[in-house]
Amino acid sequence: MTGMFLMAMASPLGAAETATAPALSPAPAVVTKPAPSANKPAKKSAHKARKAHNVQNAQGQKPARKATRISQASGPAYASRPEAMLFADNTAAQRNLSPAWVRRAIGQARFSPAVVKLMQPPTQPFVKNWAVYRSRFIDDARIAAGLKFWQSHAATLARAEKEYGVPQEIIVGIIGVETIYGQNTGSFRVMDALTTLAFDFPASHPRAVERSEFFKRELEQFLSHQNRLGADPMLALGSYAGAMGLPQFMPSSWVRFAVDFDGDDKIDLWNSPADAIGSVASYFKAFNWQTGMPTHFPVSFDKERLDMDTLMAPDILPTFSVASFTAKGAVLEGAALEHKGPLALIELLNGPNAPSFVAGTDNFYVITRYNWSSYYAMAVIELGQAVAREMKNRP
Repeated sequence: MTGMFLMAMASPLGAAETATAPALSPAPAVVTKPAPSANKPAKKSAHKARKAHNVQNAQGQKPARKATRISQASGPAYASRPEAMLFADNTAAQRNLSPAWVRRAIGQARFSPAVVKLMQPPTQPFVKNWAVYRSRFIDDARIAAGLKFWQSHAATLARAEKEYGVPQEIIVGIIGVETIYGQNTGSFRVMDALTTLAFDFPASHPRAVERSEFFKRELEQFLSHQNRLGADPMLALGSYAGAMGLPQFMPSSWVRFAVDFDGDDKIDLWNSPADAIGSVASYFKAFNWQTGMPTHFPVSFDKERLDMDTLMAPDILPTFSVASFTAKGAVLEGAALEHKGPLALIELLNGPNAPSFVAGTDNFYVITRYNWSSYYAMAVIELGQAVAREMKNRP
């Protein structure tokens, strides 16, 4: 799964969109090459609950524009499912779309066993390890790809920072963690993924009903958007959760936050790095990124005064003033003592070794709105920093 998935769950649907129904292609299948998922947990409020969080992997999928299509079907078509056809009729009515067009689109979608398998909850306890997680995203190959991306799009990144106030290194970190700068954008047919998760979300998942409803909303949004564009919804490829493009936007996030940043009068998150850059910056701005604010500060502890349970209770939500934070045994230094906003104690477990901690600001929390994981946020931050150092060291 990708960074955008759980955040999109809280996003409302856009306005109903209408257009002449585009033609639908025959229902080809795709070669599915799933990558590790970003299994984002809901936010917990207690220290013990926090230790139970699943580590998330926000790595994307194989490039949509490079995926190979073959004739075999991954599973039965949804045309035979009465509940899917009823949903199609309701969607057409609510969105003022052609019922025949919506029925054909959903009817051509096929059940994907691979999608269901990837969405299954873990069957065994998983010990989180920040060092291992970090190594998946911050390595020489990804840093080199990030350097090339930054050098190729330096002017666009600078313009995005100027317009939205989001640092270039944060944008670079997001796109690098999500899709390795477009190398890995997804090989699942979006219609198959969204329809499968809308009507066959794994019942064993503790939030199966809620997530099934979420994917129905995303499917409705995707169909409405594709219809408005006059596009064939059967052609779009993305992650196993239906996230798309370099930044892995879910359909509702594409509608709400994506921008035409290259000025060609269309938004193309698959093939336009400029649109991807601007859209990531737009997303963070919408979630109240504060220009100039650090994402986090180093923190240590005064063990004699330490009230760890209280410090950990709000999880990653910045809650404590500097005075309150330090009164509970957290030790800050330098610029952190001058910070005017609230702070959160961020814990990063390291397997059998001692955990790492940082003091997260409101901007750290904004990054977790892309993916509800402190591990993800730190990987984005540190990848961006690593690429920025390479940029600085280059002539």
